[in-house]
Amino acid sequence: MNFHNVEFLISAASTNDFPQNRLPEIAFAGKSNVGKSSVINRILQRKNFARVGDKPGKTVHVNYFTIDNKCYFVDLPGYGYAKVSQSEKERWGRLMEAYFASNRIDLGILIVDARHAPTNNDITMARWFIDSDCPFVVVANKLDKVKKSQLESNLQTIREDLELPEGCVVLPFSAEKGNGRDDLVKLILQAAGE
Repeated sequence: MNFHNVEFLISAASTNDFPQNRLPEIAFAGKSNVGKSSVINRILQRKNFARVGDKPGKTVHVNYFTIDNKCYFVDLPGYGYAKVSQSEKERWGRLMEAYFASNRIDLGILIVDARHAPTNNDITMARWFIDSDCPFVVVANKLDKVKKSQLESNLQTIREDLELPEGCVVLPFSAEKGNGRDDLVKLILQAAGE
């Protein structure tokens, strides 16, 4: 799969906007300031393909990108931090629920901060993946900001707090430096049937 052959497809504001053409969907979820767009850009090896905002909460719809006409990358609205109105948060919540209920996800990528214990929203998101039997991987981003001596215990905390099933991958990752990219790409290719 050629990750350079990528196009923005649609910013879906409702279920009616989801693409009718069925391709494998790789869905990226994470709190608003965890570096979701940066992780996507690192995978694509593009600087600013997915918009990186100076203010968290820039992604307000379900954004679809077509990768080499073989799969979709789906950038979900960030949760938890963005300073937006309660009604807007509720709209996001309804949109996310509708997306998750549509059973379209072939691989979920839950991005958490490698420096900190998961938030309640991270735990809720992990529960959804687990309860729906949706295959997913946890990407512990911001690896470059973690001391080597703290990494193993941080990853263990993430695994325990999220109550991950045996075999669920927790991947140390640095969107900044590129650590973990190759391993994540392999998982994406498997999910996309490549």
